[in-house]
Amino acid sequence: MSSLKMNAVKLATAMIATLVLSACATTVKPTYVSPTQYQAMNCAQISAEFNRIQQYINNGVTPAKRTGVGVGLGLGGGWGSGGFGWGIGPSISVNMGQSSNTKNTELSRLYGEQDALSQAAQFKNCPYVPKRQEVKK
Repeated sequence: MSSLKMNAVKLATAMIATLVLSACATTVKPTYVSPTQYQAMNCAQISAEFNRIQQYINNGVTPAKRTGVGVGLGLGGGWGSGGFGWGIGPSISVNMGQSSNTKNTELSRLYGEQDALSQAAQFKNCPYVPKRQEVKK
C-alpha cells in the first residue's frame, strides 16, 4: 500500500473513533411524560414527588436488570456457491441477554417525569415550580 493510502486509512479510522467516542459523551435527553398523570396531585405532593426523583438521581441511578430469552423462526434465502445455486431454507435464532434498560434510559425517563411534574406545578399555579438539575457524569 502506498503512503498516501495508509495516511487516508489512519485518518478515516481516527475520524470514526472520534465520532463513536463523542456519541457516548452526549447529554441525556428527557423522554416525554404527560403531565396529566399528575393532575390529581396538589402542589405539596408535586414538590415531594419531584424531590424524591431528584434524590434518587443524586444517589445514583441503577436500572433494574432484566434478562430474557427470545426464540425466532424465519425463512431465508440466498445465492449458493460451488454450483448449488439459489435456495430457501429455515432459520432458527435463539437470543439471550440483557435488555437495553441502561442508566441513560433510566435517567431519560426520570428527567421526563421531572419535566412533567414541573409542567403540572406550573399549570396549577403552584408558588414553587421545581426545576430539573442534570447530574454530571
